[in-house]
Amino acid sequence: MNSPTPPPDTDQIAWRAQRDALRELHREVLDEPVPKALLAAAGHLEDRRARQTRWVRWGGIAASVLIAFVAGWVGNQQWSASQQTGAALARVPAAREFVHAASVAHAVYAPEKRHPVEVVAAEQQHLVQWLSRRLDRPLKVPDLSAEGYALVGGRLLPGSEGARAQFMFERADGERVTLYLGSLDAAAAPAKAGETAFRYSADGPVPSFYWIDRGFGYALAGKLPRDALLRLAGAVHRQL
Repeated sequence: MNSPTPPPDTDQIAWRAQRDALRELHREVLDEPVPKALLAAAGHLEDRRARQTRWVRWGGIAASVLIAFVAGWVGNQQWSASQQTGAALARVPAAREFVHAASVAHAVYAPEKRHPVEVVAAEQQHLVQWLSRRLDRPLKVPDLSAEGYALVGGRLLPGSEGARAQFMFERADGERVTLYLGSLDAAAAPAKAGETAFRYSADGPVPSFYWIDRGFGYALAGKLPRDALLRLAGAVHRQL
């Protein structure tokens, strides 16, 4: 048995009739082509949106590049600073070792009565030639007679950066000073241009003044007052 057909929806019929009436009323407008001005405005709006999208995209890329550049620059500066700091810290022990070795060498050999040196002052020419060859640098023995000291002789010593030399001088009362020489990084004790950085050290058995000139270290050690030791160091430096 067939079910009865539902009655038509009067509201839907009324809405459809109203829609058809409106279409019929404005049919001429609906059939007209879209005005060129309106099409141009729509195209302009679309282009503007596209440009904004591109600028946002390129702006993001530029910002990323800038951030990467800044991060890299900061990282490089930090790395450079750490490298410089590390290098500076590495040079300090080198100078400390040098001056400490000079002090110890003085304490070991200065008290010797029979064998304070390997080559005596009477063979000074041979001594200078021998040590110059071993240290690979022309050496010169300073004349400290004006300060009351005579050359006793010298010897070859080992060092952390190669061979080192020691010249010994003696005063009439038996007081001795020693000049310790060897290769050493010039940056371990920097000085201003045209100046020599005399540095005092009490690190070791006896005090000393040391300085560095063109990658070569010098340390004058002895049991003397600081001002007297400094005067001797100045006399040595003026002759080297």
